Amino acid sequence: MSHLSSPPKKHKGEHKGHSLLRGSERGSSSRDKDRSATVSSSVTMPAGGKGSRPSSTPQRVPNRLIHEKSPYLLQHAYNPVDWYPWGQEAFNKARKENKPIFLSVGYSTCHWCHMMEEESFQNEEIGRLLSEDFVSVKVDREERPDVDKVYMTFVQATSSGGGWPMNVWLTPNLQPFVGGTYFPPEDGLTQVGFRTVLLRIREQWKQNKNALLENSQRVTTALLARSEISVGNRQLPPSAATMNSRCFQQLDEGYDEEYGGFAEAPKFPTPVILSFLFSYWLSHRLTQDGSRAQQMALHTLKMMANGGIRDHVGQGFHRYSTDRQWHVPHFEKTLYDQAQLAVAYSQAFQISGDEFYSDVAKDILQYVTRSLSHRSGGFYSAEDADSPPERGMRPREGAYYMWTVKEVQQLLPEPVLGATEPLTSGQLFMKHYGLTEAGNISPSQDPKGELQGQNVLTVRYSLELTTARFGLDVEAVRTLLKMGLEKLFQARKHRPKPHLDSKMLAAWNGLMVSGYAVTGAVLGQDRLINYATNGAKFLKRHMFDVASGRLMRTCYTGSAGTVEHSNPPCWGFLEDYAFVVRGLLDLYEASQESAWLEWALRLQDTQDRLFWDSQGGGYFYSEAELGAGLPLRLKDDQDGAEPSANSVSAHNLLRLHGFTGHKDWMDKCVCLLTAFSERMHRVPVALPEMVRTLSAQQQTLKQIVICGDRQAKDTKALVQCVHSIYIPNKVLILADGDPSSFLSRQLPFLSTLRRLEDQATAYVCENQACSMPITDPCELRKLLHP
Repeated sequence: MSHLSSPPKKHKGEHKGHSLLRGSERGSSSRDKDRSATVSSSVTMPAGGKGSRPSSTPQRVPNRLIHEKSPYLLQHAYNPVDWYPWGQEAFNKARKENKPIFLSVGYSTCHWCHMMEEESFQNEEIGRLLSEDFVSVKVDREERPDVDKVYMTFVQATSSGGGWPMNVWLTPNLQPFVGGTYFPPEDGLTQVGFRTVLLRIREQWKQNKNALLENSQRVTTALLARSEISVGNRQLPPSAATMNSRCFQQLDEGYDEEYGGFAEAPKFPTPVILSFLFSYWLSHRLTQDGSRAQQMALHTLKMMANGGIRDHVGQGFHRYSTDRQWHVPHFEKTLYDQAQLAVAYSQAFQISGDEFYSDVAKDILQYVTRSLSHRSGGFYSAEDADSPPERGMRPREGAYYMWTVKEVQQLLPEPVLGATEPLTSGQLFMKHYGLTEAGNISPSQDPKGELQGQNVLTVRYSLELTTARFGLDVEAVRTLLKMGLEKLFQARKHRPKPHLDSKMLAAWNGLMVSGYAVTGAVLGQDRLINYATNGAKFLKRHMFDVASGRLMRTCYTGSAGTVEHSNPPCWGFLEDYAFVVRGLLDLYEASQESAWLEWALRLQDTQDRLFWDSQGGGYFYSEAELGAGLPLRLKDDQDGAEPSANSVSAHNLLRLHGFTGHKDWMDKCVCLLTAFSERMHRVPVALPEMVRTLSAQQQTLKQIVICGDRQAKDTKALVQCVHSIYIPNKVLILADGDPSSFLSRQLPFLSTLRRLEDQATAYVCENQACSMPITDPCELRKLLHP
């Protein structure tokens, strides 16, 4: 097994016992700690010996998962296991037959989920144990993130970590008593095998069931107390200045000066941290710390874009880097990474003016448009890391993305004219991207030597250094490298492609609407804004129930590209509403089409009705009815690979107050931030997005009003001026002069603002006072960016 399928070490960069990037380890925050073979238990398990592994043959009789829509569940539909989907049928069986429930949670592009499926769930003897002695339930964590979060909380609290596949044993009343992640099928020198674990638990259930139940209840009670988030006796949220300073200092202490990022290895892209640093820079830009924050974020983004974590051939970013240098990635590609990184690179362009960052943002969206887009406007979830090197071969991680020197030489044999030495296009390309005959993957990352001769493209030299090395013209080298990448891209099309998870999730589609809308607005590209609009139309057409006003969590790609739903539908969770509302607010500011703002307000009302905790403040992750039977009802409390839905909701409420003036949304924002005071006080770096919102709430929100015709050139010039500047704490409002328009009804003061001499006119309003009218984009820029 190569480095790509080896469990990486735990993160370093701890502060007071809390990892800077704990989100990459936590089940609530990162999609891919699908590695560590840990076992957790609320009782002591007896020792057991190693058993022989029986030979297994593929079972081609489908189990009941064949009727599911989830790509992950369908991957297990031919296991010799009597799998059930999560639901009452399985629970009733467990209670009737007095059997423990074996719950296995993963997702379709999870490498270690594939490994355990192949090694254990295809094994006939293990299949019999699971079918006869347990009620076995398979869950796609992306369909049911509430189930995943509840039991991941147990696994993390009772073991050294968490990740996927997550395997937990439950009482018939759904209370956990043993849990772990990946298990090898048989015992090893340092790991207990899955078969042994099943035999031990079977025996314990027969001999010591009452002790299991008592300990399970005790652990559940402790988790309830530990996970409570409430306003309590606090009247106000903490000081933004204090939280900002502490969050920045913790990030500064863990920052990698040479390569950027905030850990040694594995190293994850963390857009929520970059967003915080940009915001911190803006409010401290005249200080040394402010300059430092900007440098940390920009350098991290540049090193990521030059590294192997970026797919230089086919665009987009992989899930994380297995090394400190951003060189060798875990090759999975996820929609939520692309969405957030497109925004981060667009903001970097706003701040720096360097087109390097805008080019990366455009590349990300080019990849999503080509590879993760449904023809009706929606966006797919992910592409797998594994694929066969050649047709008929066993899948191997990274096979689709790596190159040998021989392949590149054959694809790029043309001589380069004008060089100071004999040179082919391939030699130039290999020098720039660091390819070597022996391969550029360290032996420490390839302990079994499976990747000898393989190379991951990473920019080793700047364009200027490569040009100087061979005495060539910069533009000529730029063109040669671009042509080389295109030839590799065309050649790669003939390789077996990684599996596509064509499931569509409302939350991640909401993030992607933001990605297109923000990038399109910043770069002034209507084409990108149109993709955002089509994404929002898809959400409204296929993932919104008009009768109840609720969002659906999932839909699926059917035969011939149709859109299908599960029956009954899987209803949305808090993150679905929070991320879609954010996307709609971003889309309104990009397009000035008020229909999207109106829908955002209606969804926020529904979110408040379904998820708001009227007693303790903040939002629960799931509806009360949907989570009935689960031992915990949690509030999302960590910004990780994706921002916490509570962090995003707090910022949405702040923006909605700016768009409407409705005081109840500001009150909710303050109440939410107050409820999370203890979390922010304890480890602010775990909630950088919420700290950023706290800072915005305690500053003054700018209402930038453009009075004009949406299609007029002078209106567009003022709007583009606003979009070109990094102003995170603002709302952008178009006042078209119609007193009956939606926004005029929400904000009566708009009717008092007039166009100056019939020209599009801007006003910057703060604390219920507006600036003098401005018609010149340059003057507006001076006011907004002094």
